[in-house]
Amino acid sequence: MKTEEKLNMTMLCDFYELTMGNGYFQTGFKDRITYFDVYFRSVPDGGGFAIAAGLEQLIEYIEDLHFDEQDIAYLRGKGIFCEEFLEYLRTFRFTGDIYAVPEGTPVFPKEPMVIVRAPAIEAQLVETFALLTVNHQSLIATKANRIARAAKGRGVMEFGSRRAQGTAAAIVGARAAYIGGCIGTACTITDELYGVPRLGADVRHRVRRLQDLLRALSRQRHHAGGHLRHAPLRHPERHPRL
Repeated sequence: MKTEEKLNMTMLCDFYELTMGNGYFQTGFKDRITYFDVYFRSVPDGGGFAIAAGLEQLIEYIEDLHFDEQDIAYLRGKGIFCEEFLEYLRTFRFTGDIYAVPEGTPVFPKEPMVIVRAPAIEAQLVETFALLTVNHQSLIATKANRIARAAKGRGVMEFGSRRAQGTAAAIVGARAAYIGGCIGTACTITDELYGVPRLGADVRHRVRRLQDLLRALSRQRHHAGGHLRHAPLRHPERHPRL
């Protein structure tokens, strides 16, 4: 797949959610209204509270939920789904309601962060992505908030892209860190997509630092009577980096 093609994330779900949906359909429960809550049981390390994040990506996912012909063909090939259910998926759209705390809100154990109210099949199908995006981004936002509070007013910048677990994690992880209290990110695309301030080394600042260093060396040479000794340069071929 070309990187510029948008990936349909509807099939990013646990397979059992589809088999359960098929079961709901065959037993007459497909229109039964159900409620699913997204919450966590405890805060790691006795942190007291977490910071909610990931709601925007969940809404975008739900608004785009649809099964294309490739998805239908894949499911038909498994030989376990009835044709009526596959026809239902062909025109599938989410019609339920989402209730959630705003991103950046402190939340506590066993307190619903997101409530899904929808027909049984629809509520079932969004489970995996809801947990994925809310858990991941809330984790990063919570950690960023702890660090920002520990900094006691000093700015904290996010530099997570180089060690993120995948490209999507780098982009939304930087977004979540900003929600949690970081003042900006080194991740350029997060600035482009979400308006998170892009921060980083300013060339002019580096030049000024170099000028200050040269002036300090000049003063040091003057105080040493003009005999400041310099360490010899190491030739890279003679001193290979191990």
